[in-house]
Amino acid sequence: MRSIRPSFTARRERTGRRRTSPVLTAVALASVLTLTATACESGDAEAGGEATASAGAGDGKIRIPDELKDRLKEHGIDLDKWRDGAWKNWDKDDWLREAEDFVNPIIEDLWDPDRMREAEEPDQEVDESDISGDQGVTDPEPAPVEAEAVPASYHANAPEAGKVFFDSPEGTMVCSATVVKDPANPGKSNLVWTAGHCVHAGKSGGWYRNIAFVPSYNDAGRSAAELQDATEEEVAPYGVWWGDWVQTSDQWIEQGGATGGEGAPYDFAVIHVTPEDGSGGKSLEEMVGSALPVDFDAPAVPEIEDMTAIGYPAAPPYDGQKLYRCEDKPGRLSIQAADPTMYRIGCTMTGGSSGGGWVATGSDGKPALVSNTSIGPITAGWLAGPRLGKEAEAVFDEVSNKFAGR
Repeated sequence: MRSIRPSFTARRERTGRRRTSPVLTAVALASVLTLTATACESGDAEAGGEATASAGAGDGKIRIPDELKDRLKEHGIDLDKWRDGAWKNWDKDDWLREAEDFVNPIIEDLWDPDRMREAEEPDQEVDESDISGDQGVTDPEPAPVEAEAVPASYHANAPEAGKVFFDSPEGTMVCSATVVKDPANPGKSNLVWTAGHCVHAGKSGGWYRNIAFVPSYNDAGRSAAELQDATEEEVAPYGVWWGDWVQTSDQWIEQGGATGGEGAPYDFAVIHVTPEDGSGGKSLEEMVGSALPVDFDAPAVPEIEDMTAIGYPAAPPYDGQKLYRCEDKPGRLSIQAADPTMYRIGCTMTGGSSGGGWVATGSDGKPALVSNTSIGPITAGWLAGPRLGKEAEAVFDEVSNKFAGR
C-alpha cells in the first residue's frame, strides 16, 4: 500500500522515504516575520539590512524587537542565518519536534511560481502487509472512482481549496488543504485544515519549515506548460499565506510514520495563517469569499450517502497543477482495533492530494468538512481519511481560542 504523502521538487535529490503517519498533536506558535533586507533598494542582505517583521495588515514593515530575536534564538534560530539558508539544516539535534517548538518565520518571495510548480510527489510506497489486517470494522475495498477535474475557475467552483507548501529534509513538498470557518472569528477566519503529515514528520522527525498556504492555486486551471511563464498573480491569485501557528495531534507526533498507515486515524492539523504581502486588512475567509464548517459529530458511515474528496494530485498520471475531486459512498477502514475507524472511498487521486478536504452533509444537514485525505494504496484505487472526533475538535479549539477576536 502507498501512503498519500506530500511531494517534493525535482530539483532536490530524492533521499529517504516518507509516509503519511497521522498523529493528533498539540502544536505551537511562532513569530510571523518577514526576512527581508531594507538597507538599500537592491535588497543586499550584506549591506547592513535588518530583518523586518510583518505589520500584520501589509501596510509596511516594522523592525523586529530585540527581545523577539532573543526568543527565536532560544529555538536556535538566528534570523540572518535563517534567511540566508540555515533553515536547510536538518540535523536531528537541531530539528524542532515538540509542540511548543514550532517556528515559521516568513521568508519573502521564497514561494515563487517556479518553486511552487516544481513541488512533486516522492516515492512513498509500502506493502499491503504494512497495514494491519481487518481489526475493528473494515468494509470490502471500494471500486476505484475516477477523479474528475474541477472546472476552472477554482475560486468559483471550490473556493475553499488550495495547496500547502513546505520544506522537509527530502526537499520542497506540497499537500492540499481547505479554508475552514473559525467560530471565534465569524466571517473572518484565518484557519486552514490539512493532514498532520503535511506539517510534522511524526515519530521520526519534527516540524517542517516554510509552511505556507496558497488558496485557489492555478485558479484558471492552466497546464504545466502554460505555467512555465505564469506570473505570481496567476499562480497565487489570492496571495501566499504563511502559517504563524500550527497544531496537530499528540498521537501523530508520537506515532506518525512514513509507511503502513501508522498514526493515520489521527492524521490532521490546523494552520493559522497570515498574508505574506498583506491583504488590505482582510482575513483569508474574506479574501476567498468562503470557508467550510468542520463537523466533529458527522454521521456514522451507514448514514452517509456520499462524500467528496478534493485535492491537487501530483503523482502520475497527474502533475499537481490542477484540482480534482472524487465522490463516493464511504466505507470503513480499521488499521488497529484500538484506534478510531477511518472513512474510505474509491478514488484514483494520488500523492499531493494529501490533506485535501472531504465534504459531506453534516449533522445540521449542510455541507461540512468531515475528514481529510491521509493514506491510499500503491494502485491509487482508494483513499482513507480520519473521522474527526474529540481529539480533532480539541486541536481545532485550541487554535481557534488562541486567536479569538483577532
